[in-house]
Amino acid sequence: MPEGHVLHGLASSLNAAFQDETVNVSSPQGRFAESAALLTQTRFANSEAYGKQLFIQFDAPIPEPIIYIHLGLIGRFRLKPLADPVGVIRLRISDDEVAADLSGPQICRLVSPAEKLAETSKLGADPLREDANPQLAWNKIHRSTKPIAALLLNQGITAGVGNIYRAEVLFRARVNPWTPGNQLKKSSWETIWGDLVRLMPYGVETGNIDTVDPEHLPEAMGRPPRQDAHGGEVYVYRRAGLPCYVCGSKIRCELLDNRQLYWCGRCQRRK
Repeated sequence: MPEGHVLHGLASSLNAAFQDETVNVSSPQGRFAESAALLTQTRFANSEAYGKQLFIQFDAPIPEPIIYIHLGLIGRFRLKPLADPVGVIRLRISDDEVAADLSGPQICRLVSPAEKLAETSKLGADPLREDANPQLAWNKIHRSTKPIAALLLNQGITAGVGNIYRAEVLFRARVNPWTPGNQLKKSSWETIWGDLVRLMPYGVETGNIDTVDPEHLPEAMGRPPRQDAHGGEVYVYRRAGLPCYVCGSKIRCELLDNRQLYWCGRCQRRK
């Protein structure tokens, strides 16, 4: 599932392509055709990401002028030069030059401003939003007996954080991922949050998740670059059994809530 930086990058790209334009909205697949007909030839007002969710606002004279999108596990939303749609396209937004095609989303439906607020009010602090409140996230973490690695994936606590970022920021903070939230030090939480605020905007800018400090980059260590579809250099994610770049011990991989958790048993000892 795409992490928050992907959705924020997508929102920025959609705004750059269509904001304040009168656009065509269609559903080549047909499943969104009725809703698309209400929006086509109206003004694309704004696209906004919150965590892993995307909201597209139109200036349309209807009660529900917002498209609410959650990509889920297989959803894709791609911008490309205008051409005939390829594949099963649920939603297309286009002008005379560019088309944005959505395929395979978990959610794609019209909502009202009130319904949007109801959805976003369920979400926790998003490190990529200026209105994020990390203190509210800490309050929830500090009351919980669940491992901090599980709490970071709870979208009601930290919206937009996925499996890669959670593994990497816990390693960079040297925090044991199995530490219960109510045993985590406040200073460790502040380190984790600060790291998310620093790392995730870079992910928006580049499209990659890069978390490795300069002294551990391939050219500094004389090692080959990472080869992975997700791109970027990381410390522990998908490196099970390989040596830690910091201490040399083997990276561990264990299941937590049916998700693969990667960590270094030697480096990550802190609570």
